[in-house]
Amino acid sequence: MVKKIKDPAARSALLIVDMISDFEFTDGEQLFKHAVPAADKIIKLKKRAQGAGWPVIYVNDNYGRWQEDFAHQVTRIIKKKCLGREIAEMLRPGREDYYILKPHRSGFYETPLEVLLSSLGVGKVVITGVTTDICVLFTAHDADMRGLKVIVPEDCSAAVAPTHHSSALALLRRAAHTETTASAELETE
Repeated sequence: MVKKIKDPAARSALLIVDMISDFEFTDGEQLFKHAVPAADKIIKLKKRAQGAGWPVIYVNDNYGRWQEDFAHQVTRIIKKKCLGREIAEMLRPGREDYYILKPHRSGFYETPLEVLLSSLGVGKVVITGVTTDICVLFTAHDADMRGLKVIVPEDCSAAVAPTHHSSALALLRRAAHTETTASAELETE
């Protein structure tokens, strides 16, 4: 079977995966120290993407809080004295941003992300967030399987350990046709 690639000239979208979190879990503190520099790069990329008219989509785990919507999740983390507060304040979603709550690792698994991207005319996704070796990896793989062009800026994602991050980027390049580059080198126009 030949994989059909969607029109590479189609609209791009920026996905921000799991950055709205309290980071209160096993290895959360270790991940947080790598996520803060990534968040700083994501903020800059988000501004450029918005300036180019790209939709920005937060793809976030609901952490088993089945009765909490995304707006409440953001507010709860910002009001709480937790590690994730700093990142949530930096990356606070705007009114024009979209969001998808996911129950598991991939942003596509049991979510309306594919329908949203299609309705927005998106053919290329730029995936950022945490963790490079889990949720970013699974989301990027599933995007590739759906015929989307995939880019994961290497400085806009993070993992618990730098070796996990670099190994995941190498796997994405090899197995999921993913372009990895520094965010400053990404064309947003």
